[in-house]
Amino acid sequence: MHGGDLIAQVLERQGVKFLFTLCGGHISPILTGAKALGIRVVDVRHEATAVFAADAVARISGVPGVAAVTAGPGVTNTITAIKNAQLAQSPVVLLGGATATILRGRGALQDIDQMALFAPHVKLCESVGRVKDLVTTLERAFDVAQSGVPGPVFVECPVDLLYDEATVREMIGAKAASDVKSLPDMAVQLYLRAHMARVFAGSKRARPSPRRAPEIPTAFPHAITRAAKLLLGAERPLVLVGSQATVRGSESMRRLREAVERIGAPVYLSGMARGLLGAKHPLLYRHKRTQALRDADVVVLAGVPCDFRLNYGLQIGRKTKIIAINRSDEDARKNRRPTQAIIADVCETLQSLAREMDAGRDRLSPWKDRLRTRDAEREDEIAQQAATDVPLVHPLRVCQGIDAALADDSVLVADGGDFVATASYVTAPRGPLSWLDPGVFGTLGVGAGFSIGAKLVRPDAEVWLLWGDGSAGYGIAEFDTFVRHGLGVIAIVGNDASWAQIARDQVHLLGDEVGTVLRRTDYDRVAEGLGAAGLRLDDPSKIGEVLAQAKALAAKGTAVLVNVHLSASEFRKGSISM
Repeated sequence: MHGGDLIAQVLERQGVKFLFTLCGGHISPILTGAKALGIRVVDVRHEATAVFAADAVARISGVPGVAAVTAGPGVTNTITAIKNAQLAQSPVVLLGGATATILRGRGALQDIDQMALFAPHVKLCESVGRVKDLVTTLERAFDVAQSGVPGPVFVECPVDLLYDEATVREMIGAKAASDVKSLPDMAVQLYLRAHMARVFAGSKRARPSPRRAPEIPTAFPHAITRAAKLLLGAERPLVLVGSQATVRGSESMRRLREAVERIGAPVYLSGMARGLLGAKHPLLYRHKRTQALRDADVVVLAGVPCDFRLNYGLQIGRKTKIIAINRSDEDARKNRRPTQAIIADVCETLQSLAREMDAGRDRLSPWKDRLRTRDAEREDEIAQQAATDVPLVHPLRVCQGIDAALADDSVLVADGGDFVATASYVTAPRGPLSWLDPGVFGTLGVGAGFSIGAKLVRPDAEVWLLWGDGSAGYGIAEFDTFVRHGLGVIAIVGNDASWAQIARDQVHLLGDEVGTVLRRTDYDRVAEGLGAAGLRLDDPSKIGEVLAQAKALAAKGTAVLVNVHLSASEFRKGSISM
């Protein structure tokens, strides 16, 4: 038994099925301990990928995802992924290796102040000093990650806490009394023995506790009553559901959907909530959301803050009454003061609101018809643009092909700028928790890790990774990981040889394309070199044929990359965000 085994026991008790990592001597006992208990250890090619994969597991399953990385650069490589998880409110547990407690500050390998780096970006940041405290600290980390507003936590695990006592004695140079030849040596050995005694004291009695379900924040009854009154009196209500509504994973999706249906107002979905109602639900609207928000008389922001995505609240009409449901008081009141703020779990609150609704009312039909007409008009515009005769493949047309090819159990992973944002207008997630994007941080490079996590949690589902050719550069080496772990991911690279989302406005505003030009790289051949299948698509007439081939390969467990040569497009002109 060693510290790595204790950590593995805690992970097992917490329901963790996967541990993502890039190996290092500082954390090896954690990996071997996890494997011995049947936790699948998934090794990747970059530490950020490990955290992104853990993030995806947390989002889909509702159980915190876990990554373990080695000290120093291993830990620093995860900072962006951890910040992304913080802003996306994902419960991720990061285990970081560290130099031995007795060697801190003495020039040991990869010894830096990791706590100072992580403290601003996580809900809990702790360094463990004794073996027995590994258990209690890690259990507290799981509790904190899931409580209130979910988010990442960081637990630093010094290497001398992870190996067995005999190995650590040898590691730090502790000697038997008979081997000590001088008084100075004796003093050093006395110090080392005292330190060892403190580090290992009580370690044999350390045992993990049963998993505790996180406390779910509930709303005050009077707030529900007031919000229900606002909704019942509305002629043009609208519900906007965001990622925070899904933080409890698959176990809450059915109840969330039923609540939205009983409320009966038109619904727009964003982030992880996309797919909640399927692809063709009568309450679901997809286009011209800004106009709908301006016309609505009551808007329910269900886990959605008024940040840049809602133009800091300016998209909502000034006279519109706002019901803001959020676990975060700060987010509920960001930039716009709501008529009614409800600081509670979104799913539970919508269920409470639904119980106050008259499910048989149909007085919203004129409002719904108006929004449906706008949706249809926008769909016609998209279809006309997709049919435009252009060189190579129009991005809208290949996105139509992807949407037609999606299986009912498919999961879409979005990692990119222009191509991926274009796809969001056309591809419709088929069910709950079937759309993964980075979230508010807008981080490029999430795709490979998200795909790994999604495919592990849903091994029988089709996982489609939608990559821009810019973002593909961050993670294409993880095709090696897909292959080694038998993950049949379908990656679609929208290859327009450009950072198009930036280039379009940069050239228009500044007259220079500097820094935005790429090559039409043979990404399909890169995938082949890493052991996967590579396909090229540059003829629009073959979209269906090539995508069917990709699906067939993935169904056999083969990772496949489709390199789609795109034409230039003005579809998203003027879409730059600030």
